[in-house]
Amino acid sequence: MGIKKLFCRCYQKTVDIAMKTMKWREPERVEGVDSFHSIPEILENAKKWAPMIVTGPTLGKSNFLKALYGELSERTFVYDKVASDPLVSQVEEMVKLYQQHQCDCIVAIGGGSNIDAAKAMAARIARPDRSLARMAGTMKVGRETPFFVAVPTTAGTGSETTIAAVVTDDATGRKYSISDGVLLPDFAVMDPSLTVSMPPALTAATGMDALTHAIEAYLNVSYHTDETRENCEDAICGIMEFLELAYEQGDSLEAREEMLIASYKAGAAFTRACVGNVHAIAHTIGGLYHVPHGLANAVVLPYVLEDYGEAVYKPLARLAELSNVACEGSEQEKSARFVEAIRQMNAFMGLPEHLPQIQVEDVAKMAKWADKEANPLYPVPVIYDKKRFERVILKVAGK
Repeated sequence: MGIKKLFCRCYQKTVDIAMKTMKWREPERVEGVDSFHSIPEILENAKKWAPMIVTGPTLGKSNFLKALYGELSERTFVYDKVASDPLVSQVEEMVKLYQQHQCDCIVAIGGGSNIDAAKAMAARIARPDRSLARMAGTMKVGRETPFFVAVPTTAGTGSETTIAAVVTDDATGRKYSISDGVLLPDFAVMDPSLTVSMPPALTAATGMDALTHAIEAYLNVSYHTDETRENCEDAICGIMEFLELAYEQGDSLEAREEMLIASYKAGAAFTRACVGNVHAIAHTIGGLYHVPHGLANAVVLPYVLEDYGEAVYKPLARLAELSNVACEGSEQEKSARFVEAIRQMNAFMGLPEHLPQIQVEDVAKMAKWADKEANPLYPVPVIYDKKRFERVILKVAGK
């Protein structure tokens, strides 16, 4: 494990140096109630007339989307079949339709699955010579993608401000990520009125997804800037304050807007500072058992934070103070109270403590996948080997 740790830290140091030479940008943000009506103007200013709208079956039938159709060009093509875990085969179908209808830009509307599917499509349009599998990993697209407007209708994934797209391999069920700066949307339209229809369970899962992004990015030992740390702290405090309110009072535009802002900031933070072992495990659970990503993150998060032990006492203690969870006691005590607050939030929102659908015979494979995803890229506070991944996964399963 000593050699592996040394290799991972050296790799991460190299990536950190490379990141400092790169130009980082964020999408142009358009915010406020009914801001989705600005999309036609955004496209017109960009001289785009044939958008492909990418969304899911439910949103495809929604009133707000029907209203938007009426404001767009007659050349608009709508793809409203995105699955909750977009498959590689579905992305390939989308690419063919984009080309067949001679589209010139992308408007992705919905949660992370819809936006990720659209990003994966953009990658394939930019690189018709490469499969998605060959672009898995970091900076393997490398060509300009179509003009892209992202419209989140959930407050969790932060996909509207990230460079990553997650897809699922049809044959194996394994999820993998394609990450490249060219996948960052040009615009993020953040309209809280589009999120008020989210049911409580989805509000809970997506909110915990955003919280996981912010906490993991915050705990990572490198890739940080002053801005990423500030974004993490703002996002975590916002979620701790407003998620339960959004869950209980879904029509609260204040809570919905604060959650959209927190999700965006968390997404911007982990785009630069990366995620960690929670995500590495959650992706295996989603790929094998089709557990929604936010729900998997919510359940896995407290187990990994506890397992990190003293390596995270100091940063978690600071988060406990900033979020008013615990302002007295030792760093270890405040850290423990912060983890307990996460468990209490999960329980309040009806999220489970374990995921018993995880099968013991799958754990070794899950640990292998998680290890491949996390190492050497993720600059986590504690580098896991496969055995440690297995131990944590079994705790998540309640076995």
